[in-house]
Amino acid sequence: MNDGKKKDCTAVVLSAGQGRRMGSSVQKQYIEIEGRPVIYYTLKAFQESRVIDDIVLVVGKGQEQYAEEEIVQKYQFSKVRAIVEGGAERYDSVWQGLLAIRDGEFPGGGRSDYVFIHDGARMLVDEETLERGYETVLKYRACVAGMPSKDTVKLVDEQAVAVQTPQRKFVWTVQTPQIFEKSLIIEAYSRLMREQCIEVTDDAMAVERMMDVPVKLFEASYENIKITTPEDLAIAESFLRRRNNAVKNES
Repeated sequence: MNDGKKKDCTAVVLSAGQGRRMGSSVQKQYIEIEGRPVIYYTLKAFQESRVIDDIVLVVGKGQEQYAEEEIVQKYQFSKVRAIVEGGAERYDSVWQGLLAIRDGEFPGGGRSDYVFIHDGARMLVDEETLERGYETVLKYRACVAGMPSKDTVKLVDEQAVAVQTPQRKFVWTVQTPQIFEKSLIIEAYSRLMREQCIEVTDDAMAVERMMDVPVKLFEASYENIKITTPEDLAIAESFLRRRNNAVKNES
């Protein structure tokens, strides 16, 4: 990690999604893997990170008390400084998290230099990714975790007819965290909310469109998957067990 004075970093962890594609009555972030909910593993990564100082947890309507008692207090996630209610769409939830930082809704919130925005359903984010992201944002102001695509990608028209095949070396699949200078991302979202630019699908796109600032991609991990379907649960469980076994073997 950078040898200079460390900058203050706050993570906005999004845990307000409905997870309709999961086909479960339990929201995906509360489904248990190895006896603990998905969101536990996500928060644990940020709790234990050398990079992250504070966490804002964004949850669904009416879930604040449950998240406080059954997640934050139960597992002693002391870096979670605020739990806020999200909105109907992802960008609404991000905005609520950013407001908590902007308005200093927790001690030290106003001092944040950088914001890490992360999907709560990406439970396998690791310390190497967080540290790599920190080093990248110091240089570029805006950066996004991702990985080069393993597959050939086709661009299609409205009839699903291929119209272009980008060279694979230029195609990345985008992940989170997406990391930004605090003032940059808050201003980008302020403009986004004023203009109701709802076709923006991720935080990088908000910065690109609203601020005309380029966003640097940095390599994360192919294991940094987003749990969306039942198949993803099985994959995540396999990755988690492998990690745990590796730790046991080292000790």
